[in-house]
Amino acid sequence: MWPIIRIFVAFFLSFETLFAGIFGGVNLRKIEMPEIPEGEYGQYVDPFIGTGGTPWTCGMLSPAATVPFGSVRLGPDTCFVGGAYIVKTNTSGYYYEHGHIKGFSHSRLSGTGSEDYCNFRITPSVGNNGAKIMPYSHTMENALPGYYAVYLPSVACLAEMTADIHTGVHRYSFFSADDAHLYIDSASAAGNRTSSNAYAKYDEESGIITGGCLLNGNFAGRFEGLPAYFAAVASKPVKAYEITDGGIDLNFGNLNNGNVEIRIGVSYVSEENALLNLKAETENLTLSFDDVRKNAAADWEEALSVIKIDGNDEIKTNFYTALYHSMIMPTNFTDVNGEYLGFDKQVHVAEGYTYRTDMSLWDTCRTTHPLYTLIRQDIQLDCLNSLVAMSDRGIGVLPRWPMGAGYTGSMIGDNASIVVAESYLKGITDFDVEAAYEAMKYSSDNAVNKDGRGWVELYNEYGYIPQDAEGVNKSVARTVEYSWEDGAIADLALALGKTDEAKIYAAKAMYYKNVFNPETKYFQARNKDGSFVWNFSPYITSFYDAVMIKKFADCYCEGSARQWRWNALQDIDGMIELFGSEEYFVSELDDFMKDASLTRAALDPGHGFWVGNQHDIHTPYLFANAGRPDLTQKWVRWTLANRFSNDINGLDGNDDGGTLSSWYVFSAMGFYPLAGTDKYWLGSPNVNSAEVTLSNGNTLKITANNQSENNVYVSSVTLNGQTLDGCYVTHEQLMGGGELVFTMTDKPAAN
Repeated sequence: MWPIIRIFVAFFLSFETLFAGIFGGVNLRKIEMPEIPEGEYGQYVDPFIGTGGTPWTCGMLSPAATVPFGSVRLGPDTCFVGGAYIVKTNTSGYYYEHGHIKGFSHSRLSGTGSEDYCNFRITPSVGNNGAKIMPYSHTMENALPGYYAVYLPSVACLAEMTADIHTGVHRYSFFSADDAHLYIDSASAAGNRTSSNAYAKYDEESGIITGGCLLNGNFAGRFEGLPAYFAAVASKPVKAYEITDGGIDLNFGNLNNGNVEIRIGVSYVSEENALLNLKAETENLTLSFDDVRKNAAADWEEALSVIKIDGNDEIKTNFYTALYHSMIMPTNFTDVNGEYLGFDKQVHVAEGYTYRTDMSLWDTCRTTHPLYTLIRQDIQLDCLNSLVAMSDRGIGVLPRWPMGAGYTGSMIGDNASIVVAESYLKGITDFDVEAAYEAMKYSSDNAVNKDGRGWVELYNEYGYIPQDAEGVNKSVARTVEYSWEDGAIADLALALGKTDEAKIYAAKAMYYKNVFNPETKYFQARNKDGSFVWNFSPYITSFYDAVMIKKFADCYCEGSARQWRWNALQDIDGMIELFGSEEYFVSELDDFMKDASLTRAALDPGHGFWVGNQHDIHTPYLFANAGRPDLTQKWVRWTLANRFSNDINGLDGNDDGGTLSSWYVFSAMGFYPLAGTDKYWLGSPNVNSAEVTLSNGNTLKITANNQSENNVYVSSVTLNGQTLDGCYVTHEQLMGGGELVFTMTDKPAAN
């Protein structure tokens, strides 16, 4: 099955490239791309990393112009020739190996497998040709933090984008004597998704264009849609306009080789708020394109400068691009007047914090949110307050994948519990932790449709989810995930002084053992009578089941039994004991690592180690718990070198809101979070040094003496002169600042 798909995709991509090459020359003229100053840190950011590669396992990233954690992510929406749609190539709106651009829309999800947003797309055209898809070439394309540009030969137009939090600013330079047009599509959406109730209006007296729609993307469609609004002002007078079904065509006449700028404010509350956002972020419409671009670049320099590393250019590019990608979501969903659209579809005011959404929590709880606790506690605190507000205005449970103004029900578990517990254990307490705790308990104890824990009533009755219960799916994955999250609830209960309740959830945290088969040494599906399901193979993934078999791996989520074998992060020592000995655990884990796909982001990642998916993202660090830190060091450095790169296929799977990128940032610095706790594993840094400005204002300096491609092993680690023994360093130790020193060597230390 996979070879057939691979051949088809390769053929289609080759045809697309050929077609673009033939027709991309239409009206081609010599033009030089604008030279944009690069910042000290921004110069190492390549927004094209992770924007192409193998469909569905690629990074799903976009070079769209944005600012850190902004609402607007303004960039190109690409497609195959003729507008053909193939699923899982451009969920972010952009896919590097497409040859055509439909236009430029104002927001998108970053690195996810879900198609949503891509609202209010603008498409330039000339004469009476109307808005059409346009060929383009990567040789005439550029992107930097806060900036995107491309030359469109079929309309002889240079399109440039920049952004502020809620504002997108376009500049279109036309090199044609024909009338210059910009078509605003109020009904645009991601991929083959749709929007409804789209409209556009033009006020001839003020020149303000307004419009809106109801987004019905893959996620928004799960909660009756997301209303969106815009307000726009052009820098040149409109010669004529035509309001169409779901959009407006603006005719600026012959610009005589000139340009037109259009500034657009976006809101998910109202047209009025969209205009407020626009005016506030352009100083009442006085800021030019270049002014906004400079502000965006400065915002990124400030954000990226929080970690200053020393390393070769390849590592700097990987590192700062990863840090950049870690700061695209969560989305600022709060208008400049403090208003936001809540999960109850009512307008609320965020008091004392910024309401944020678009949190890929099943993914980001493992790496991205721990990164915020270290360097951006302001963002983490916003997220905590937002999650509590979502539960309060929703159905009483914390969302596991909030998008826009609703629950999406995506993935499994309730990973917000991991985020809340870890944050509190790390000293972030200025939020309604009691409300969060009650929501966490409610999710663990009650069946709450698709937005809570699926089949949790069976989990609570049997101590696992039986595979033969009616309608059950992902029974093993859910049992393992729920027990991890119950461990987080227990830890938070203990921290809050609720010792009796802590015991209850600590006991439930051990339920993962109930699906461990002592004969096979794997987590396996069980029936109601306690018997293990007979049809078991550790080498078949749920992806194969989805298209072929549907019986061997449907008890797992996005992977195989081998990939779900290492997942009791709340009880690592207990999990190792289930294998019978540390030696056997290490041997099996090492074989698992060796069975990683031969290629990064392969179409079929296989059943071995796959850092691009969440359930085994942490596995290189587990060797240290079994007395083999040298193998942790070896495999962390192997992963850094072989599963991340500077090219378009530079990630080993979807980035999922910065999850893989944050893995790189942590691992490159030599430590990695044990999600749900206040601990970090010690690893093997690939940077020579790093200087981290911590959220509390302290500075942590990291030095890797003798670090090189060959010197991947660590002979000693000290923090402020004191030797660190064991697997971990704590959050409190790191937040105290000082110097963390790794002494590197080419040989494993004696165990």
